[in-house]
Amino acid sequence: MDQAEALAILCCPRCGGDLEASGEKLLCTACGQAYGVEGNVARLFWPNEWDAAKGDVTEVVRAFYEETPFPNYDDFDSVASLARKAREGRFAQQLDEQVPPRARILECGCGTGQLSNFLGIANRSVLGSDLSLPSLRLGEAFRAANGLETVRFLQMNLFRPALRPGRLDLVIANGVLHHTSDPRAAFASIAKLVRPGGFLLVGLYHRYGRLITDLRRVLFRLSGERFTGLDPNLRDADTSAAKRRAWFRDQYQHPHESKHTIAETLGWVREIGFELVRSLPSTRPFAPTGGERLFEREAPGGWLERALAELGMAFRGSREGGFFIVIARRPTGTGAA
Repeated sequence: MDQAEALAILCCPRCGGDLEASGEKLLCTACGQAYGVEGNVARLFWPNEWDAAKGDVTEVVRAFYEETPFPNYDDFDSVASLARKAREGRFAQQLDEQVPPRARILECGCGTGQLSNFLGIANRSVLGSDLSLPSLRLGEAFRAANGLETVRFLQMNLFRPALRPGRLDLVIANGVLHHTSDPRAAFASIAKLVRPGGFLLVGLYHRYGRLITDLRRVLFRLSGERFTGLDPNLRDADTSAAKRRAWFRDQYQHPHESKHTIAETLGWVREIGFELVRSLPSTRPFAPTGGERLFEREAPGGWLERALAELGMAFRGSREGGFFIVIARRPTGTGAA
């Protein structure tokens, strides 16, 4: 994604005006606000400006990830090694196989940008956004070192997006919204960026699936971080000490997280007028897994099937931290919000 293509979809997060390049800055032609560009990373963060009565954890979460960027790149020194590791995860492999080249993608809360860089290998136009500038620097350093010209990174608040509505084929927020003050409002905010016919993919901690992690958190705290081998990711001998520490901090010492259910998130999908495509795991508890077509609609299960799927999450959360994904589609014929 070159500068001209990026400027065509970026906007001022303060007022929504056009941005133009001005030396080492981006300047809003409407309100005059200037935004810095550091090492090719556009600093387009604008604060929430909420009423003081509404709690805001944005700065707390940003400080946490600035201290501990997650995940790091110590195992990835080339495009080939990044691709190999990413494809070991079924979800990343499915995205790579099913998202077409030249698709325009935003990854909200990209962290150090590993997924953004991976998706950019196949000539997709990818924007990775995050609160944490140190995390973005790591993503940009890898991108620049490996010549991934279709990927760009920007610092952005997803409640004040620096992108024009209705311009993206796919918006991903995987493991992000549960670290915000208002996940429901965050869901609606990033949904506006999806074009008609495009997709929104959101991953959240599950209310029941997180129970195992919550129990471990208490045990680790009471034991002075002994027994960390109870987490399969922390006892994996192939994982470096730095990566184990980053995982431990993210899973067990995070300053803010919320938990949700598939049924709750389906309500958010209806509220914004999107169509449910599918959830992972499926709301049909005995549906086969492993070969899902992520962007092809699966009929949701009935209320009893959905209840069984929700309860089943309590037994699925050991390695992935109790996580589920919902994919929704913006109907065609709807204008930009």
